[in-house]
Amino acid sequence: MHDVPYYLPVGDEIAIFTAAYNCRLPILLKGPTGCGKTRFVEHMAHRLRHGDDASQDHAETPTLITVACHEDLTGSDLVGRYLIKGDETVWIDGPLTQAVRGGTICYLDEIVEARKDTIVLIHPLTDHRRILPIDKKAEILDAHPNFLLVISYNPGYQSVLKDLKHSTRQRFVTIDFDYPPRDKEAQIIAHESGAAMETALSLAKLGERVRHLKASGLEEGVSTRLLIYCGLLIQQGVAPRRACRVAVSTSLTDDVESQAAIDALVESVFA
Repeated sequence: MHDVPYYLPVGDEIAIFTAAYNCRLPILLKGPTGCGKTRFVEHMAHRLRHGDDASQDHAETPTLITVACHEDLTGSDLVGRYLIKGDETVWIDGPLTQAVRGGTICYLDEIVEARKDTIVLIHPLTDHRRILPIDKKAEILDAHPNFLLVISYNPGYQSVLKDLKHSTRQRFVTIDFDYPPRDKEAQIIAHESGAAMETALSLAKLGERVRHLKASGLEEGVSTRLLIYCGLLIQQGVAPRRACRVAVSTSLTDDVESQAAIDALVESVFA
C-alpha cells in the first residue's frame, strides 16, 4: 500500500489536473506562499501513478522531480553539463532532462525566480513540439509520452521585474490556489500537526484574521504551513500564544507595529 501525500481538495483542482495530464497539457499553479501548491503536485504525482483512477497508460509514471527555482538557476542547471570524471569528460543530465527522458512530472517551483534566459528553455516543451533542445550536445530530445511540465508562482509577491511574461503564461493551463476556507484549513492543520480540532479551528480563525491585515500594510498573509507549525509547537507543550508569536508574528514581519497587531489577534483568539 502506497502512502499518498495528504491533500484536502478545495474545489475541482484534482479533476482539472487529471484532465490536463491526460492531454499532456502543461500546468501553471498560481497562488500565495504556503497554500498547498507543492503538496498538491506531490499528491497528484502519486495519485496518477498509484491511485485507483490511474489508467494503464500512466500507471508506470516515474516519481516527481521538483526544482526550487532561484535567481542563479542557469540553463545548464536544468538541462545538464559536461563534467570531468577521472580521465574522461562525461555528460550529466540535469533534472529537466531526466524528467523529459524518463516520463516524469517535472515541477519548477517559483518559476519567476529563475533567470529569463532559463525560463525560455521550457517553451519548446510546452507546445505541440514537446522537445528539449540540448545545445551543448547538438541534440533535440523528444519528450517521453508521460512527461508533464508543471510550474508555480506567487503573483502577489513578485515585483514587476519578476512577473511571468505573457509569452510563457499563455503556454499553460492555470489552476488558481488560495488559502482554504476556515473549516477545511482546520482539518488540514489538525491532520498535519496532530492538534485537537478545537485548537486547529482557533488557528484557522487566526489565519483568516491575519490575512485581513494585508489591507493594513502587511506584505503577506500567514500561510497554512505556518499555522501547522503552530499546531506542532502546541503539541510539544508550547503555550498557544507563544507558539503563535514565534511561528506567526515574528515569522511574517519585522515591523513592530504589524507584530503587535498580529499579537493582538492571537490574544483575542486564544483568550
